[in-house]
Amino acid sequence: MATAPSGVARLRELILTLAVQGKLLPQDPADEPASELLKKVRAEKDRLIAEGKIKRDKPLAEISEEEQPFEVPQGWEWVRLNALLQKIGAGSTPLGGREVYTPSGVKFLRSQNVYDDGLRLQSVAFIKPATHAKMAGTVVLPNDLLFNITGASIGRCAVVPSDFDEANVSQHVTIVRPVMPKLNAFLHKVLVSRHVQQAVMDVQVGVSREGLSIAKLGNFLIPLPPLAEQSRIVTRVEELMRLCDALEAKGQLEAAQHAQLVSTLLATLTDSATPEALTENWQRLAIHFDTLFDRPEAVDALEQTILQLAVRGQLVPQDPADEPASELLKHIRSEKDRLIAAGQIKRDKPLAPITDDEKPFELPAGWVWVRIGDLVEMLNGYAFKSEWFKAVGTRLLRNVNIGHGQADWSETAFIDEASAREFEQFTLKEGDVVLSLDRPIISTGLKYAVIGKSDLPCLLLQRVARLAPYTTAISASFLVLWLQSDLFVGTIDPGRSNGVPHISTKQVAGLVLGLPPLAEQSRIVARVEALRRLCADLRQRLAAGQTTQALLAGALVENVV
Repeated sequence: MATAPSGVARLRELILTLAVQGKLLPQDPADEPASELLKKVRAEKDRLIAEGKIKRDKPLAEISEEEQPFEVPQGWEWVRLNALLQKIGAGSTPLGGREVYTPSGVKFLRSQNVYDDGLRLQSVAFIKPATHAKMAGTVVLPNDLLFNITGASIGRCAVVPSDFDEANVSQHVTIVRPVMPKLNAFLHKVLVSRHVQQAVMDVQVGVSREGLSIAKLGNFLIPLPPLAEQSRIVTRVEELMRLCDALEAKGQLEAAQHAQLVSTLLATLTDSATPEALTENWQRLAIHFDTLFDRPEAVDALEQTILQLAVRGQLVPQDPADEPASELLKHIRSEKDRLIAAGQIKRDKPLAPITDDEKPFELPAGWVWVRIGDLVEMLNGYAFKSEWFKAVGTRLLRNVNIGHGQADWSETAFIDEASAREFEQFTLKEGDVVLSLDRPIISTGLKYAVIGKSDLPCLLLQRVARLAPYTTAISASFLVLWLQSDLFVGTIDPGRSNGVPHISTKQVAGLVLGLPPLAEQSRIVARVEALRRLCADLRQRLAAGQTTQALLAGALVENVV
């Protein structure tokens, strides 16, 4: 159960549920029943009222059997939260809001400081002592319970440490102060349990922001055990939570170790000096395939390794009968000269020779190192002005239209047909590879697309580059493999324009690529596609297994409670 997705979180939930339902430990008939505890709470509350320390409370509604969500053990009682408290009230934010915060002074606790496992004070705000003195009703005392009543963190509850000095709370946090401090520990377990958290979700109000009124919070039903049993339950819950902490830490450590192991073993594949070494390294890895590739991120790493092997010439064997890539370069040069002579492209400037330092590995026989600018025509789009955009006409391919492999037309801009004819040189054609020059390498992946028939007609907008092969001497599909591989993603160095990461066509044109014979390019692409289908199938199986595991963990919790 602990290895299921969110399994440890479900274990924590189960422990708390069993605790507040009286199922975690056996009851002791010798314990003084909770009914007697309630009498002592009432007597203490009356004493505080008589001394003028708290206001007289209003009578609470009786608890009907229909209201009780579950049956409590003998010796327990159902009680409304307010019956146990000497104070329940939200804080307030001083006039001026953030403007009155100071670098030091009295701590001002906000919802972001309140967590179920305690207060987090790394980002705590401070107010002046004079401001603190004006907010006497929002002063926090040691051992108070703080409960978030608004926002995304609604329902989080922290126990204020017994050695806490002083603080105030904002209007998003409620102070829950029991009459008897001995009730705090068990009451905290109840407030963070699913019993109360579900009640919070059921009764919260607020259209634009979740909210919970203090009146409704005070009327929540609390299962109350004898005081001695409360102590035993809290001790047992804390023991079990420490075990959950250990399970969680173990899982995180194992995940890190697993990722390191997978990375190390996959690196032996790309570092293989000969086909024989590659075969040997793969066999060593394949013996433990089920153990190594038992999670999606490991499959992602495997897929990236497949790309590395592909662009290094290690994925398929070479065929001596293939026309070598050096001949392809001659065809490309001949075609470029023809296009220049026909006035279809400008004469290109010679690119710098490739130095040995730029060659990251040794190429197989028949391959050559070449700069991208010698293989493809690099074109940055035109800066079409937004005031030219129309509701209909010819589509413009913008950054927002670049997906992860294909164009995304969910947001479309057009220019009229007459204007489109004036910018014919920016017309895209089927098979063109386009690359986002802004935010090209982000957490969601490389943004590129291969233009298909359904995308046409369209024009290229500024900050999108077209990589159009001069001839069929390089396959667009093989070019895409290179773009997806670490040889591009790990090499390109985005600069910044107005704070936005970007690359230039000049940068891309200067990068080096190992060019295989044309026939081998086709074999590589076919092999990668086949292996990727296997990776997709493996991810699907893992996802189905994780879903089943999560459902089983959830069912175990539901059945027990």
